[in-house]
Amino acid sequence: MIMTKQSTYNQCLEKMFGLRRFGIKLGLGTIRSILKSLGNPHHNFHCIHVAGTNGKGSVASTLASILTACGYKTGLYTSPHLVNFNERICANNKPISNKNVVESYEAVNRVHHGNREPTFFEFTTAMAFYEFGKQNVDFAVIETGMGGRLDATNIIKPSLSIITNISVEHREYLGNTIAEISGEKGGIIKKNIPVVTGVRQKSAIAVLRKIAGDKSAPFYLLRDAFKVRKNQGGAFTYFGMKHKWPNMKAGLQGKYQIDNLALVLAACEVLENKIPNLSLQKIQKGLSLHKWPGRLEVVSTSPYIMLDGAHNLIAARNLSKFLKTDLADKKITLIVGMLDDKPYTAMLKTLLPACDKVVLTSPKIDRALPAEKLLPVARKLTPNIQMIPDVEKAIRHAIKNASSDSAICIAGSLYVVGEAKEALAQILPLNR
Repeated sequence: MIMTKQSTYNQCLEKMFGLRRFGIKLGLGTIRSILKSLGNPHHNFHCIHVAGTNGKGSVASTLASILTACGYKTGLYTSPHLVNFNERICANNKPISNKNVVESYEAVNRVHHGNREPTFFEFTTAMAFYEFGKQNVDFAVIETGMGGRLDATNIIKPSLSIITNISVEHREYLGNTIAEISGEKGGIIKKNIPVVTGVRQKSAIAVLRKIAGDKSAPFYLLRDAFKVRKNQGGAFTYFGMKHKWPNMKAGLQGKYQIDNLALVLAACEVLENKIPNLSLQKIQKGLSLHKWPGRLEVVSTSPYIMLDGAHNLIAARNLSKFLKTDLADKKITLIVGMLDDKPYTAMLKTLLPACDKVVLTSPKIDRALPAEKLLPVARKLTPNIQMIPDVEKAIRHAIKNASSDSAICIAGSLYVVGEAKEALAQILPLNR
């Protein structure tokens, strides 16, 4: 039987997702072996490496947007995807084609993998670097998967390392304290390569500063080497190492995005000698064109529907502040589902007081928490709760019961957001 292009693509995805059964294996031996067999494509372009707990995807995608606006061919590697696998590997702000997914899969699949089969993340990281090499990108902005020191992406030698912020996460892999986790994320810092960071905790600053000092890496800390001052109407002024840029504006909603943009602007300053086409006008163009789905993303105004991953405690706190301030005039229905490695009790305690109604749901992934698990905690926080495990059915229920002053917020996991985007593509046309 002749296989169609679509079926070949689907078969590749099926095989890749099958690699999940090998779980998370931190270390660089396997990825090093694969990339060597591919001719080390990651040596052929400039890289910017981004780690942290929250905001690393926003920072990475914003930088990629600015570099593209400056006229450079730019790769962007992030995870997870929301709807389509192709979202993980972008060139000039566009996901690669199904054809290119198949070609990069086949290239990685046919080379020697070392002493063990690669994990899903190792395999897809190799695909991204192969694709960027094949497309002759000038820059690639690379987001770590987890941690940094032993993350598969840490095979690169970047032009700049960025560490957004740090909180306790993935304890079984990264450690139990901020200092231990900072040591793992600080593992992306390389000898003589500058690092820009937005960490706040004294222990995190001390650990990262020491790693940078030991490696003679120039160290640029938000609120120390560079600052921002928030102005009226969501604008801000950036006070940098060399530049003062007034009236800057984030393309994404949420006041916390200003700190993320401060890191992006500091990165632009540090990289000026490698980006001769950089100008304030190009930066502003990149910011205005930047989009990052699933982060305070308004997908409908009638009814008002917003998507936000809010996949850990810090992100939940940021979302809660946004709901209480920017949506204070609306009655909020929260559709929420979470994964089993998240502090769901603390996250629910943060989110639910900002909402009038709550619909508990669960994404279709083996790491999902059953909605029933969330129910005992939710009951203590609000009386108006319903449990609808299917994400699409939960959304349809919320829309059916929405009033003119309602806002529907879908949150708790990027996997919930991904399912919601798929469902809303079918639902929203019916409500227009």
